[in-house]
Amino acid sequence: MFSIFLVLIVIVCFLLIVVVMVQNPKGGGLSSTLGGSQQMGGVQKTTDFLDKSTWTLGVLLIVLIMFSSLSFNSGSTDVKILNDTTPAPAKMETPAPAAPVTPAAELPAK
Repeated sequence: MFSIFLVLIVIVCFLLIVVVMVQNPKGGGLSSTLGGSQQMGGVQKTTDFLDKSTWTLGVLLIVLIMFSSLSFNSGSTDVKILNDTTPAPAKMETPAPAAPVTPAAELPAK
């Protein structure tokens, strides 16, 4: 199950890299190569599509990473369970407290 998530994460990462590389940080990007006029209807939609696809792929990547983390933790068999045959650790006996020492002034007179 973890390997399926790993493959999906790699695919989403590749697509996210492609979408981010197509965009131009100054607003040109793919939209500037599709037409010289800013009044074309498709240019603004291309920018919107790239923006929405970036957010969608980013959220999808985070969700896949979270699910893969849950899948990875639930499949671990490294849990140690103590059974009834395990001997309990030996208890250390504490010595009895010593009798308190009373000062000479409080000792009874003989």
